[in-house]
Amino acid sequence: MNLNLTPFQEPRGVMRVLQLVFAVCAFTTVANFSVDYTIDCQDFVPQKAKVYTIDYPFRFYENVCRRMSNNESLAITADVSTDAQFYVATGVLSMLYGLFIIFVYAFLDELYKSKNEIPLADFMLTTIFAVLWLSSSAAMANSTTALKNVLDPEYAREMCRHCPVVSNSGFNGLHSSLLIGFLNFFLWASDLWFVYKETYWFQTRQGPSQTPIS
Repeated sequence: MNLNLTPFQEPRGVMRVLQLVFAVCAFTTVANFSVDYTIDCQDFVPQKAKVYTIDYPFRFYENVCRRMSNNESLAITADVSTDAQFYVATGVLSMLYGLFIIFVYAFLDELYKSKNEIPLADFMLTTIFAVLWLSSSAAMANSTTALKNVLDPEYAREMCRHCPVVSNSGFNGLHSSLLIGFLNFFLWASDLWFVYKETYWFQTRQGPSQTPIS
């Protein structure tokens, strides 16, 4: 097998490299994201400020504050693990397919162009990944909203008026991952045209070239 970099001078090759890079960025950002939830209940159990770290896959239940005198309590509970794991799985699968198809373009491009089935399979899988990125990004956006609501300091103060200090460390990392997720959808959806041009569906529509009559 000889290395052939010609496909990476074309849009279809460039798009594959971008897809690989941004897929890794998307799933690593979510998998490594955590938010610290700090609560200070001075006359509660516990008697001092405590920090709870909530991280991937975002499945948690914590009874964070309880007043002994009137049995008032504050619990934070959420389970968005299904959406988070769906998003990360989409990223991992995209990375694996990106590595595979880059290898095919680089070392087996002649076979790719000579077998009608291979470009068709590439086109269909690209369509599937575009749909997966749109679905998983939308699901993760909804889950991020749910997490923000549960960990909102105002929510804690409404639920427990004796909780004087409640804060969280913010969701900037998760917001960045969502932007990358929707960017991945754009990259995979845009690539459909360039992959489609390699299929016999496109090539047969072109028809034989005609020499103009002089």
